Amino acid sequence: MTHTQGIHHLGLTVSDVKAASTFFIEALGFKQVKEVSAYPAIFVSDGTIMLTLWQAEDPATATPFDRKANLGLHHFALRVAETTVLAELHEQLVARDDVTIEFAPEALDDSGIEHMMCRIPGNIRLELIKL
Repeated sequence: MTHTQGIHHLGLTVSDVKAASTFFIEALGFKQVKEVSAYPAIFVSDGTIMLTLWQAEDPATATPFDRKANLGLHHFALRVAETTVLAELHEQLVARDDVTIEFAPEALDDSGIEHMMCRIPGNIRLELIKL
């Protein structure tokens, strides 16, 4: 028997907390649920998961994440309801200046799952996945 019940929230340190929160709100429909200027941090949620977006103290000297060299968060994945939603999000994200597409929606091996990967503000890898 497990003792946990899934992720309550995920904290991400970003180079620009306003840009990161704007991405989640505009591109993915999240809502801002709280802001703490003293941290500074902005909390956003899609109704299922809450993300705590923390401002890096000195973005100019912060070390960007390298998925092959750093320990820690490799990426995080958000589930989407339909393949059509995945395709629509891909098209919207391609048009954004603050997103880099790593790969377009594609099959995940022969699993019947489709996914895509991108880098969002703060150089964070985000996977969108349709199970």
